[in-house]
Amino acid sequence: MGIVKISDAMHENLRIASNALSRSINAQAEHWMRIGMLTELYPDLDHNQISRLLIRAELAGGLDLKALCQLADSAQSTAGADQ
Repeated sequence: MGIVKISDAMHENLRIASNALSRSINAQAEHWMRIGMLTELYPDLDHNQISRLLIRAELAGGLDLKALCQLADSAQSTAGADQ
C-alpha cells in the first residue's frame, strides 16, 4: 500500500461522496479509480456495463487486472452482439 497525494478539492469531493454512499474515503477513492481505469481501458462500455463487470469480477474472486480485462473483453463482445 502506498500514499497517493491528491488536491484538497479532490479530498473534499471524496469526503462528500464517501459520506453520501456510506463508504470510507479510501474505499470511495478506490471505487473511482476502478471506474476510471476501466473507462480508459474500455471507453465503449457505459457505467452500467462497468458496474456489472466489477460485480462479476468480485464474484470471480476480486479485482485482478488481468482477469478483469478478460471479463471486459467478453462484455464488449456481448454488447456488440446485442446491437
